[in-house]
Amino acid sequence: MTLELLKADNLGAVQHGFFTRKGGASSGIFAGLNCGVGSSDQTEIVAINRARVAGAMNVDAGALAGVHQHHSADVVTVAAPSNERPKADAMVSNTQGIALGILTADCQPVLFADTKAGVIGAAHAGWKGALDGVLARTVDAMVALGAERSNISAAIGPCISQRAYEVGPEFFEDFVAQDPEFSRFFANGQEDRMQFNLPGFGLHMLREAGVQNAEWIGHCTYDDEARFYSYRRTTHRGEADYGRLISVIRL
Repeated sequence: MTLELLKADNLGAVQHGFFTRKGGASSGIFAGLNCGVGSSDQTEIVAINRARVAGAMNVDAGALAGVHQHHSADVVTVAAPSNERPKADAMVSNTQGIALGILTADCQPVLFADTKAGVIGAAHAGWKGALDGVLARTVDAMVALGAERSNISAAIGPCISQRAYEVGPEFFEDFVAQDPEFSRFFANGQEDRMQFNLPGFGLHMLREAGVQNAEWIGHCTYDDEARFYSYRRTTHRGEADYGRLISVIRL
């Protein structure tokens, strides 16, 4: 099956893709393009999937950079191919031929580009990373490489939608404790539960960081099982593990 990658109009001609689960070699609960090296899927199958992604991005498998994601606001600069996966949740680069790949399964994959300066970025932004400032820190790291905030475009890929993202009162309190205005990203749910607008919050944080050209390309990972993996869907079903989607950008 052919790989399926979704594009963001506002990233223009820069080579990028939010890959769906279609076209991969994994089977069972991971069926499709599982690129999660931290999953319990077969290591060699994940390597095949990642090699297919690298091929689709016209780079060698070794040039597909990744990080050991841990829901932080940590950002690393990638200058050359490496087998290392430093602990971080975002990457930036100004090196031709390097592809930055972020893994998600409900969290926001965010791809950045300043085509004039030749600087790109990729971030994994779940609720914690987004609240802690991973998106602003990615922009700061791009600026350190020569990007201009006014020239940076950012696109949020498929992630969990507000309708599917039920949270408890403690979650809501964490947000409004930081800024009471953040209450606008929540809607009332059943009883004391609320529905959180993750991509809406991501767009807000991007604009606060000076990125005015930002968009969410849509698509709810929870609702569309044929195309996307979802941590929350897996949790609701009591399954043992879940696949990870990959989103990639390169110069």
